[in-house]
Amino acid sequence: MRKTENTQVLEAFIPDCCNTGVLFRILAAVSGGLFLILAARGESGLLLVQNFAEAVALMVPVVLGSVLMLCKLRMLMPKAGLHPWLQRLSCGLVPALLIWVVAELFRLADVLDVIYPRFQRLPVMTIVFVTGMALQRYFELRTRAYSPVLAEARLQALQARIRPHFLFNSLNTVLSLIRQDPRRAERVLEDLSDLFRALMRDARIMISLEDELQLCKQYLAIESVRLGERLQTDWQITGLSDADIREIQVPALLLQPLIENAVHYGVEPSLQVATVSIHLKKSLNKVDVTVKNPQHTPGYAASGNQIALDNIRQRLSLLYDVEAGMTSEALNSEFVVKLYFPAKK
Repeated sequence: MRKTENTQVLEAFIPDCCNTGVLFRILAAVSGGLFLILAARGESGLLLVQNFAEAVALMVPVVLGSVLMLCKLRMLMPKAGLHPWLQRLSCGLVPALLIWVVAELFRLADVLDVIYPRFQRLPVMTIVFVTGMALQRYFELRTRAYSPVLAEARLQALQARIRPHFLFNSLNTVLSLIRQDPRRAERVLEDLSDLFRALMRDARIMISLEDELQLCKQYLAIESVRLGERLQTDWQITGLSDADIREIQVPALLLQPLIENAVHYGVEPSLQVATVSIHLKKSLNKVDVTVKNPQHTPGYAASGNQIALDNIRQRLSLLYDVEAGMTSEALNSEFVVKLYFPAKK
């Protein structure tokens, strides 16, 4: 099991079976495979449908049980310290053992030979084991295919998000405050230090929603010193208790880049007061976030915003699959970004 040198990020080789998208993919792959196998035997019409239904009745409990067990095993993995190959093998062994258990239960109920007269335990267990290993390999390769996104997230954080002019302006602001208000200058330097520390983190690290919101507020505090009264913020949090905010885990730098874009494209070009709206709402087991900023030059703002948005969209797809998403649109004179992600603790 590999760990990075600077962080304690544990690499998982068991698919995230707690994720709805992973479950749907597994069910689709197993069902499609069963149908193709039965069709290849020359069965058709009602016989094909009947045999497919019987096969699904046997395999669905195995799939659901395997997904549940692998989900729990993946959560226990940091404590168990499983070797990568043990993790991989568990993806084949767990469903193979479960198909044996289910077949044994059917046999004890005297229905195995009635419903599945041609059922042969060892060949079926072998097929299930190979299928489990193949699915594990698919999800591992899928994660590797997306992994450059994580490196790109860090690269953009260093090259794009902390833009040279932002650092230059922040340091100039501190210099101007040193004599006039040393304590305020010290606070700005502390906020700037925290921001850089966050941007240097591994992009795979999950932090609490509270820490991410604090980072956003520190960034806004830095910019408010420079932009003065032109920068106004409207925070609204609905349905999220203090405990939720402390316990819900989010990817590091999920919201801060959105707010930075809103300030860069919505407040900096404005000669008047401009308001950045940040609304968070929890509904069921999902957190919805809406960030709005004034739009002054539609074409320029939309293209500029898209750089960071595409990166965040890919990170959400990698980390949450179909359980998270993001949209953006120019609405009247505002640029609106909406994203949602599961409220996982």
